[in-house]
Amino acid sequence: MRPYVTRFVAGLTRRNRLPLDYSAASLRLVDLVVDGLRRDRPERVRVDAILQGLGAYTGEVIVRRAGARWVDFDAAQRAYFGQPVGVRMPDGRAWNPLGKVVNRFENGPEDSVERFYLLLHGRVRTPVRCL
Repeated sequence: MRPYVTRFVAGLTRRNRLPLDYSAASLRLVDLVVDGLRRDRPERVRVDAILQGLGAYTGEVIVRRAGARWVDFDAAQRAYFGQPVGVRMPDGRAWNPLGKVVNRFENGPEDSVERFYLLLHGRVRTPVRCL
């Protein structure tokens, strides 16, 4: 997922000059971008690629800052989460950042991506050092 996220962020930041720096604070910007996408009430299919990219970015922030790792979901998890991949925390819990961004688009501010990260169970106590 990391190469996909790197390409997505490079393209988005080049076009829009968004400061996506893989910090926890940058997830507030993800919320704002999704809110901007919602403004004109487009069909989700028209913005799915951007939502997937923002969800992958959210997952990469969790990987880099909270000690998670990317995992392919098994069939039961795919059915439950509606996504093929997610992140697994150091304590073994699986989370669905791609779906969380979709929920933000569909439901609005009550599904904050930033709050999702801040309340995330199983995070390591100190930030993970990025390579």
